[in-house]
Amino acid sequence: MEAPFVYGRIADDLNFTDRKNEVALLTQNFKNLINTVIISPRRWGKTSLVNKCAKLLSEENKNTLVCQVDIFNCRTEEQFYTAYANALMRVSTSAWEEFVAGVKKYLSRMAPTVSLSEGSQSYELSFGIGFKDNRLSYDEILDLPQQIAKDKGKKIIVCIDEFQNINEYEDSLAFQRKLRAHWQTHTSVCYCLYGSKRHMLLSIFNDYSMPFYKFGDILFLQKIERKDWVVFISQRFADTGKQISDELSGMIADRMKNHPYYTQQLSQQTWLRTSKDCSEAIVNEAFNSLIGQLSLLFTNIIDSLTSRQISFLIAVADGVVNFSSKDILKHYQLGTSANIKNLKKATLEKDLIDILPGNTIEIQDPAFEYWLKNVYQNPAR
Repeated sequence: MEAPFVYGRIADDLNFTDRKNEVALLTQNFKNLINTVIISPRRWGKTSLVNKCAKLLSEENKNTLVCQVDIFNCRTEEQFYTAYANALMRVSTSAWEEFVAGVKKYLSRMAPTVSLSEGSQSYELSFGIGFKDNRLSYDEILDLPQQIAKDKGKKIIVCIDEFQNINEYEDSLAFQRKLRAHWQTHTSVCYCLYGSKRHMLLSIFNDYSMPFYKFGDILFLQKIERKDWVVFISQRFADTGKQISDELSGMIADRMKNHPYYTQQLSQQTWLRTSKDCSEAIVNEAFNSLIGQLSLLFTNIIDSLTSRQISFLIAVADGVVNFSSKDILKHYQLGTSANIKNLKKATLEKDLIDILPGNTIEIQDPAFEYWLKNVYQNPAR
């Protein structure tokens, strides 16, 4: 029997949990061509949310195209343009011949090469070594969605994942100005930009001195509520002929602090160990096994940190709020209060903590937090 819980890949159909308000808001923004920025930590379901809304919109309105671009591996401006052009051409064509014809129509001045992968029907375009020096070609690519939308009489929603990566480009500020200058003129296109590094995205979209300030709605994705997890977990067990009480479903969500990825993972590990009726002992066994599986990963993280960074994370896990008090500095051996700013920055850049509104700090990974408090500091347990 196929396990009824999904993690590590897009959750769709019955695997998609709640997010009713977010789905309604994002779908409405797509329909009205309102630019939207989605911000949340890793593995909270941003891509699943975008995919859900894209599917709903495509089923409802055939005159809307949704183009999804992942720029995680795009480390340069040129790589961005190539990924961007490929995604737009694929979503606006349905066959090899049409893809080639579209490339010739819109991008011929850049002398692109189109190749077909051996043994598959996937194809892609690439640009020659002179592409980097042909600045006019950049303008054509950035205006490509508007041109395609105009020619086809359709609307286009461009969704770009890991958008914060543009901060790593050689002249990021100039690139952002260029994107904003083009995108703000598009009347048949809207943009959904999202990523997992809150501090980097806020510096792009929430700083009035930056080009993308006030570019569109900002949606801070929240964790799925406990009550929704209880309904979801109980229903998925029941759908497969197994039983779990609301109390134990809530226990799973609590253990993982409602973290979407981990709640699904612990639910699956619990489901696999349940023959018919789940028990508290089964949930505990699944949880301890999961922490054990992750211990080597967490140990490697610890090995990459300084002793003060480790102490700072332990303080965060313990719920410390006033890091600069003399007692806290002494108890956790953090040095002087001047160190706190650097410790925050270092652990934030490593995606180990998240700074929430109100300057509240929390460990991003609930399993890592549990391991820090209960295994790392108590190795004999």
